[in-house]
Amino acid sequence: MTKIGLFGGSFNPIHLGHIQSVIDVTDRLELEKVFVIPAYLNPHKEPIEGPSPEQRLEITKVGMEDYKEFVNVDEQEILRKGPSFTVETLQTYLEEYTPEEIHLILGMDTFSSFDTWKDFEFIVKNANLIVTSRPGNQLPFSIEDIPKGLRPYVAAFDRNYIELTTERHIEFVRIEDVDVSATEVRKKLRTGQRVEKYLSYPVEEYIRQNKLYEPLGDKIPDYREFSIECAKKLNDRGGLNTKAFDLTVLDYPAEYTIVTSGTSSRNSSALAEFIQSKIKEEYGVFPLAVEGAKEGRWVVLDYGALIIHVFYDFARQEYRLEDLWKEGELMYGLGVESSED
Repeated sequence: MTKIGLFGGSFNPIHLGHIQSVIDVTDRLELEKVFVIPAYLNPHKEPIEGPSPEQRLEITKVGMEDYKEFVNVDEQEILRKGPSFTVETLQTYLEEYTPEEIHLILGMDTFSSFDTWKDFEFIVKNANLIVTSRPGNQLPFSIEDIPKGLRPYVAAFDRNYIELTTERHIEFVRIEDVDVSATEVRKKLRTGQRVEKYLSYPVEEYIRQNKLYEPLGDKIPDYREFSIECAKKLNDRGGLNTKAFDLTVLDYPAEYTIVTSGTSSRNSSALAEFIQSKIKEEYGVFPLAVEGAKEGRWVVLDYGALIIHVFYDFARQEYRLEDLWKEGELMYGLGVESSED
């Protein structure tokens, strides 16, 4: 029986953690071939600033060049364009392979929301799942620790192996992973930090030669004014108690920050979506990273030197982030005379 792996993702950019996952899973499961599949558009993530899908494809090819004996970079999702749904890609592999032969590789963080994927029921009937655990991840202790939608499909549960009623299985694999995320790599690249611990030399060189992940400073020349302008827009849109801080005197990941609140989690998500849209329209940039947009309890938009926090107001009172910024300068908000200029 032929055993293949399907490893999809944004690969923005492909880093040593991705590569180590492929190597370890191939080794332990004795896979004959792994198909690495860059997504054109991840339907579960917000758009962020970065290379085009075609450029991410090229980066992935460069990163996997030394492993082409057992790795094939599949272009189909890039060529298909639009949202990249795993179920559609899986259907193309079922034309050549049986469900027993196909092993879908995904990380533990992705697995936690697997039951929100389009037609996930079809996937668990037609592919085995291989879930890799990164440093710090806990394996499921019981059936309650796996996504709720998957629980009815469990025939037998073991901490490292789950048999499914579909005659497929879920296997958990601990990997010798590089403890890094693509978000962290992008941040380091844009701030000029060293990344040789996280990227292969060919990938780092390709990024440098093609001037990818450049700082946003060229598009946002004055972050102080940019921060105040964004705070005003959020306030005018109905954000509660909107404040902007200059944190350049503090040891903080960003030089400036904004905090505002919505009246509900839905309102918070809408405020975050609004400011992203305005910034894209006026400055031509997406955030470098987005967290919490779907839940809306605490949405974080990372624009490099500016980080925007949009809370559901109840959660804002719970976390009290402003207490951490007391030593910074309040540039916009209640008590700042120029805030209404």
